[in-house]
Amino acid sequence: MARPVIISCAVTGGSGAAPKKSQYVPITPEQIANECIAAARAGANITHIHVREPRTGNGTMEIKYYREVVDRIRSSGVEVLINLTTGTGGMFMPSEENPRIASKESNLTTPEARVAHVLELKPDICSLDVATMNMATTAFLNVTTHLDKMAAMIAAAGVKPELEVFDHGHLRLAADMVKRGLVKSPPLFQLCLGIAWGAPADTETMTLMRNQLPQGAVWAAFGISRHEFPMAAQAVILGGHVRVGLEDNLYIAQGKLSPGNAPLVERAVQIIEAVGERRASLAETRQILGL
Repeated sequence: MARPVIISCAVTGGSGAAPKKSQYVPITPEQIANECIAAARAGANITHIHVREPRTGNGTMEIKYYREVVDRIRSSGVEVLINLTTGTGGMFMPSEENPRIASKESNLTTPEARVAHVLELKPDICSLDVATMNMATTAFLNVTTHLDKMAAMIAAAGVKPELEVFDHGHLRLAADMVKRGLVKSPPLFQLCLGIAWGAPADTETMTLMRNQLPQGAVWAAFGISRHEFPMAAQAVILGGHVRVGLEDNLYIAQGKLSPGNAPLVERAVQIIEAVGERRASLAETRQILGL
């Protein structure tokens, strides 16, 4: 029988550059919610959500924007699992004058602030970035003490963490958190590939990381930009689940911007079926994730 495959759609991300590259990247809470609803109708089981400052398009942590997005989705009548990011608040860029002091490009904040919207809104899932790494020209900082605090607060809220790992060492750290009981079984891993300067988006890397997962783990993977669809296919072939969306890739074909998230989700459905599997139902998604 065909295996049910979960599709997650990351609808906007927090990069300030993305809206400048594509007019289809949603910015306002209404636009973000509408994209989540459209993605769900196209076949997404999960919508992964960042929010943006409507006036500038830059990523923000304002709870009022998360609240509006979540309320709009929940009142729409569309059934989809909600996944809120906790990645915002982890970027550090040292000032040139004193590297101990953050520059204006930094948004580093406390673990409590990074999960405040999760504790209030109680989504089905939230991301937990188990990664400290160079990311473009900034440092993404997630030290173990902060991760442990965030994991404990997420668990107390009854929310399932999605363990985002960007390299092999991150996976080992996440697996240790599972071993220490900070994450309930079955753990959910997201293999994030192709981001500078993390693990590359290729078959060998995805296979290696899959083989290092804890026993019984549920996993998905994505590649950014032109790697999005090849890595979606590879994840299905290797027994995982898939993520697509405008956070990771702006194009539906070479040189052709995707007019929203729905076409990317529709392409993911096509890939899953072409490989011989099928899109999971929402009930199957809940069962697979242990929700």
